[in-house]
Amino acid sequence: MGVRILLDGLDKPDIETFEGYRQNGGYVAVEKALRLKPLEVVEEVKKSGLRGRGGAGFPTGMKWSFLDRTSDKPRYLVCNADESEPGTFKDRFFMEHIPHRLIEGLIVSSYALGAHTAYVYVRGELMWVVHKLERAVAEAKANGFLGERILGSDFSLEIVIHPGAGAYICGEESALLESLEGKRGLPRMKPPFPAIAGLYGCPTVINNVETISAVPWIVLNGGEAYAKIGVGKSTGTKLFSACGNINRPGVYEIEMGLPVEEFIYSDQYCGGIKDGKALKAVVPGGSSVPILPAYLALRTAKGEPRLMTYESLSDGGFESGSMLGSGGFIVLDENACIVRNTWNFARFYHHESCGQCSPCREGTGWMEKVLHRIEHGDGHFRDIDLLVNVAKNIEGKTICALGDAAAWPVASAIRHFRHEFEYHVTHPEHCIGPDHGSHLPRLFSDKVMNNA
Repeated sequence: MGVRILLDGLDKPDIETFEGYRQNGGYVAVEKALRLKPLEVVEEVKKSGLRGRGGAGFPTGMKWSFLDRTSDKPRYLVCNADESEPGTFKDRFFMEHIPHRLIEGLIVSSYALGAHTAYVYVRGELMWVVHKLERAVAEAKANGFLGERILGSDFSLEIVIHPGAGAYICGEESALLESLEGKRGLPRMKPPFPAIAGLYGCPTVINNVETISAVPWIVLNGGEAYAKIGVGKSTGTKLFSACGNINRPGVYEIEMGLPVEEFIYSDQYCGGIKDGKALKAVVPGGSSVPILPAYLALRTAKGEPRLMTYESLSDGGFESGSMLGSGGFIVLDENACIVRNTWNFARFYHHESCGQCSPCREGTGWMEKVLHRIEHGDGHFRDIDLLVNVAKNIEGKTICALGDAAAWPVASAIRHFRHEFEYHVTHPEHCIGPDHGSHLPRLFSDKVMNNA
């Protein structure tokens, strides 16, 4: 299975408790960090090459270095635990089973940033996770790792667990800040960026659960040791939520650089396609990234093995590549209906649009309506080009990335599987009903259907 950093100790029955986590080496990184200067911790994170695991992949150490340390205002660390991307459930799993690793990461990261208050913004539907985190915070405080003068040092920290109300848009960092401040979760115009004027107008760093939780290992073992794991600029390990038509759905921690083919077919990971069917397509990074037909999921356009890295998954741009995104790895077999899958995604983004930007507010609604029409047997050939046109008029024209997230799946589905959309138009009687995917004709070449 390779090296485990985040899920280390998962097999220990009491790892979710303070005592169990402590016996497994927990909170030693806090003790070490407090012996270092804050900027020394930042430097180790820079050396590690750790990139944001929430989707953007921005270098974490660089992001920390942007924090305004000259301001006399308080600084804040905010953990984005508002995991809402369809197909993504890694952060929920991690917080549920090893909550103290996140708490330790928050303490070390806050020390490095000079923040004395940290917030964890958790998706509102995950109240049992909220309670586990609150219990972990209480245990850490009772044992001297939170509160005033932690372990006798000059550093003090309070952690606040804040449940949201279930809005996907609050996964966008500036909308999250608005919600934390008690306002409607609408994305902010940038600049100013949160590192200058974030929560309550103060310098703020916002990182994902997985990103923050990797910091204790980096402090303990050194940034250079972390950088040796992985490939190129994709260093360390990564959590993936694997789901869809596979034999072993679940959360897996992999070393960056694992071939996509091995991840899908190895018994250590997804265990192959369910019922021995052929692979049709992969959505590698959650519902907001472009879909890849089988031959491009396993190989890049250059014929090289596709790897689980930021660079390899995006190789070829949106014409023949995708994105690592939030790590929501969705596998579709030969009987999956691409039109129905795309319609489901469009329904989600229409529902979750905050409505602030007209291209997103109106465009997501149009895409849902047109896809519904095609999927339910009332489509026309002109509808396919209309979808492409609407997607182009959304992409890049909104304050936040939700518009892009809604447009990319639609555009890529038509780019790679246009024949399937056309078949829905010409044979509507074959494309209605919950199992109609199994009745779609084999319009796919061997190249597309798993024999790249």
